[in-house]
Amino acid sequence: MQVLNTIGRRKSAVARVYLHEGKGNITINGKDLKVYFPSDLMQYVVTQPLTVLNLTGNFDINVNLDGGGVKGQAEALRLGIARALVLHNPEYKPALKAEGFMTRDPREVERKKPGQPKARKRFQFSKR
Repeated sequence: MQVLNTIGRRKSAVARVYLHEGKGNITINGKDLKVYFPSDLMQYVVTQPLTVLNLTGNFDINVNLDGGGVKGQAEALRLGIARALVLHNPEYKPALKAEGFMTRDPREVERKKPGQPKARKRFQFSKR
């Protein structure tokens, strides 16, 4: 099997995923999954597509992660893994789509406007 290359994005995080058959190792920026994401919740989010399809020990996954925070990176990686699995076998798509792993979350941070302290918050109005 050749290496499958996909991309996942969330907020400002970008995950470039390289999937190939192996023993279930997930390497992120040269580090193991448990070292890069010490939180059990983030490890769970990353491995969700594999656990839904019962493929936990079948693939080795190499990832280049860039930008964003911890949660954004984990969700970008989840999308990238789901897309790679569908490239490997298109029959996986209905199960992953039903769980919501095939949809890119479009929500982004709204920009700060001039004359305001934040995107929507205004400075206190003084009538006099």
